[in-house]
Amino acid sequence: MIELNISEKDILILKDLQCQHPHHVVRQRALILLLKHQKIPHHKIAAIVGTCENTVRRCFFGYLQGGIEFVTTINFYKPKSKLKSFDAIIKEHFGHKPPTSIAQACAEVTRITGISIKNTQMRKYLKYLGMDFRKVSSIPAKTDVDAQKQFHDEKLQPKLEEAKTGKRDVYFVDAAHFVMGSFLGYLWCFTRIFVRTSCGRQRFNVLGALNAITKKLVIITNNTYITSTQVCELLRKLAKNASRPITIVLDNARYQRCPMVIQLAQELSIELLFLPPYSPNLNLIERL
Repeated sequence: MIELNISEKDILILKDLQCQHPHHVVRQRALILLLKHQKIPHHKIAAIVGTCENTVRRCFFGYLQGGIEFVTTINFYKPKSKLKSFDAIIKEHFGHKPPTSIAQACAEVTRITGISIKNTQMRKYLKYLGMDFRKVSSIPAKTDVDAQKQFHDEKLQPKLEEAKTGKRDVYFVDAAHFVMGSFLGYLWCFTRIFVRTSCGRQRFNVLGALNAITKKLVIITNNTYITSTQVCELLRKLAKNASRPITIVLDNARYQRCPMVIQLAQELSIELLFLPPYSPNLNLIERL
């Protein structure tokens, strides 16, 4: 039988730890020692706490050697990765040459460090480095980054700052063309099933203007074509209830950058801000 002489001071501390400590292991140790102080048999303590008798005995021996400090010390074994010392090298390498698969990542790490690890470990390690399996995105190959930056800093951003203070309305304009047809899937069926759907290239067209601040959307729709006529209709719709100067950000489509649209914009006192070529990333409505 293990004999413990727990002082009254330690009893008060254990009671406080058992009720207040945030870690469940510390609360469990405190409860084991309090039950031992009440002369409860070891097997009953184990049943009450929900652990085994070996854990109960280890708690007693730990208290005998370290006192309250043992009770409050959390010192779990945390294995360290063999690749820990290579973190910076691997991170720099994958920053320049991202792997396309876990298998390739394993091969590259083995080549660099000489350490071989399994696929499941590699997946966890890549997440530890801050990597994730993401789809590659594309940008237009003809993009002029310098021209985009100049446009953003000198033309677009000042207008947006005015819009934030309520001095101007800024709209981003573009058209979308929705195919009027069905996207057919798969079914469990006894015979092949046919559904009625539109044929040909009929589409539902939407010319939209998205307010940069309020995110209000103004649209013109049809099922034929988007032309300069629809752009002019959109300009009149925006100008109808306008109480502030209007700036419209739009791309260089022919039906938008034409004399009819430019002349009407001047008559309605609407500023047309044409994006640099190949700059969909600067048009907020593209995200919508």
